[in-house]
Amino acid sequence: MERIAIVGASLAGLRCAESLRREGFTGALTIVGAEEHLPYDRPPLSKEFLTAEFEAERLALRTAPYEELEAELILGQRAQSLNLEARSITLASGKEIEFDGLVIATGAAPRSLPISDGISGVMTLRTLDDAARLKAAIEERKRICVIGAGFIGSEVAATARGLGLNVTVLEAGEQPMLRGVGPIIGETLAELHRSNGVDLRTGVEIESIEQIGEEVRVNIAGEASVECDLILLAVGAAPVTQWLEGSGLTLDDGVVCDATLLAAPGVVCAGDVARWPNPLFGGESMRVEHWTNAVEQGMHAAKRLLSDDDSAPEFSTVPFVWSEQYGIKIQAAGRFSGEDRMEVVHGSTDDARLVAIFERRGRISGVIGFSEPRRVMQYRRLIGAGTPFDEALGASL
Repeated sequence: MERIAIVGASLAGLRCAESLRREGFTGALTIVGAEEHLPYDRPPLSKEFLTAEFEAERLALRTAPYEELEAELILGQRAQSLNLEARSITLASGKEIEFDGLVIATGAAPRSLPISDGISGVMTLRTLDDAARLKAAIEERKRICVIGAGFIGSEVAATARGLGLNVTVLEAGEQPMLRGVGPIIGETLAELHRSNGVDLRTGVEIESIEQIGEEVRVNIAGEASVECDLILLAVGAAPVTQWLEGSGLTLDDGVVCDATLLAAPGVVCAGDVARWPNPLFGGESMRVEHWTNAVEQGMHAAKRLLSDDDSAPEFSTVPFVWSEQYGIKIQAAGRFSGEDRMEVVHGSTDDARLVAIFERRGRISGVIGFSEPRRVMQYRRLIGAGTPFDEALGASL
């Protein structure tokens, strides 16, 4: 293999490039990025960057000179199509890049709402440029409405409250993240918002969004409308796979890979865009949009690309994610949903310091903790070991 192209100048893409060089690949390496920025860290965009605690320079993912990677960096160029037979990528500029090995790490993009089209006061948050626009808007305005109470929406809501803004959060579910964590943890998250002065409205159906001068109005079925200066749409993200349509790769809410992250001969995926059967969870097909997964998959994708099919290792991991809201560190690991059995094993929902574990098929499958990082990591190890749920319940951690 003499030429490797990485599409996605992302966390996963960068870690893959670094790993390729560490693993001894000495051939031509090309990294293509849709943004004009060098790879940067995304988690602070909803927190420290908005508060000006971090400047853009502090978000850099790599401090060593990029020259040491001996890679051609093509930034500000989107991939437009993939020709597997010709082993080439066409960029939006028309430039073609030929490859022997390909890494797809194009990540995900924010979902939108059709009713928000054409409304100037509506923003999303994914990129550094998005965050810069949101930061400037927050500095000038006093009222923000966040649509969606997932991690991104909740983090921005918490940051905005800390900056003194009036914050309204609109959530379609009866509680924040209800399908993901269930009603008990969902109510804990709801109380976290409300106790910090957020007007959280759950179970809402948004009928329309209107621009009225410099104000924006959100009309809600059966409820009073919300008038604000700014709206943040935080209703999830979709994998960036449009450029792969018609390529012959299998697309299904991501690029479908095997257990080794191989999507086709000589083609691997990493990060938010990758869907693979995780051996640790009985081969459950999953796509994970989190920082830790991007790092781990980027490194694994490099090894897979350089491995023979017979010796290629499977990628198995216990997914891990964290968030920080109102000074509370929320961490979760494993796979779980609101329909799984859940038990609070440490602390109490009354003081927002707790650990809860989840059961699937008789084993501990997930954990969520509020300001309990040590215990969350201990339970993560139990999940990876396939520990029976009753044994995890009785563990002295």
